[in-house]
Parts: sequence; structure tokens; C-alpha cells
Amino acid sequence: MSPSALLALSFGMSVDAFAAALGKGAALDRPRLTEALRTGMVFGVVEAITPMIGWAAGLAASAHVQAVDHWLAFLLLGGIGLHMLWNARTGAGADQPRKQRHGLRLLLATALGTSLDAMAVGVTLAFLEANILVAAAAIGLATALMATCGMLLGRLLGGRFGRCAEAFGGLALIALGASILLEHTLLA
Repeated sequence: MSPSALLALSFGMSVDAFAAALGKGAALDRPRLTEALRTGMVFGVVEAITPMIGWAAGLAASAHVQAVDHWLAFLLLGGIGLHMLWNARTGAGADQPRKQRHGLRLLLATALGTSLDAMAVGVTLAFLEANILVAAAAIGLATALMATCGMLLGRLLGGRFGRCAEAFGGLALIALGASILLEHTLLA
């Protein structure tokens, strides 16, 4: 795999993490750089591991992985997005101070939801006989960078637009989950 193809793949795989982190940054009360870096690291590590899982699954399990990854991504991202929409609409927690950081479980669930398609990419990389360690590291680094930037941009939006930014983040997660589902079912 050429360096330019690897670069395109890495940043292409990280766009959904950017969108999710944007919503997360908007939902928090001015998250600090350390929270943005933490989010970037969680997203990056998960995004680097999932193609290696796909690679390890190999040819025999590829049909099973591809059969359910889109449903899992849709349910995880849709559920988190609906929760964000509910909070934005009802003002849930409006009388309480906004959180300074997200719980690790929520970050991991969101990161997993945005990276399940990377598992299928790992299977594809096995077919191409690409170096999975280099590819996984590049995907993980690009995702860490994009998620960190998304959190910081969400911080700017969240401070100015509050509940609207949280609603936008929720809609973005739902749309992302729906697009993954549509891509694998109706458009396949």
C-alpha cells in the first residue's frame, strides 16, 4: 500500500470520530486540552485496534464480522445520539453544572461505534497483504488527531450555542449510524 493511499485511508477512517468528538466537545462545559487529548487517545487506540481484529479474523470470519458490524454501529451511535438529543430538548441537567469530562465507558462506546467499519477494513488489508501494524498505527494516529481537533472545535461551539450544539452532535451521531447501516444494507 502506497504512503498516499495509507494517508487517505487513515484520514478517511477518522472522519466519523471527528464528528462524534465534535458533539462530545459541545456537550461539555469548556473541556480542557487534557480532556480533548484523552478523547483523542481513546478514539485513536480503539480505531487502531479494530483493523487488527479484522485482520486477525481473517477470511473465514469476514462474513460474520461484516454481517453485524453495521447493526452494532447503528445501535451504539443511534442510542448515544438520541440521548444527546433528549438532553438538548429537555434541558436535562440544565440546572446542574455541565460536566468537565465524559466517563470512560461512554467514550469507549462511542469510539467503538465509530470504528466498527475499521474491522472490515482490516480484513480488506489482509487481502491486500498490507503491513497491518503500519496501517493500524497510521489509522490510530489520524483518528487521535481528528478526535482531539473535534473536541476542541466542539468546545468553541458548545460555549456559544449550548443545547443547539449538543442537538447537532446527537443528530450527527444518528446520521452517521444510519449512513453506516444504509451503506451495508440498502446500498450493498
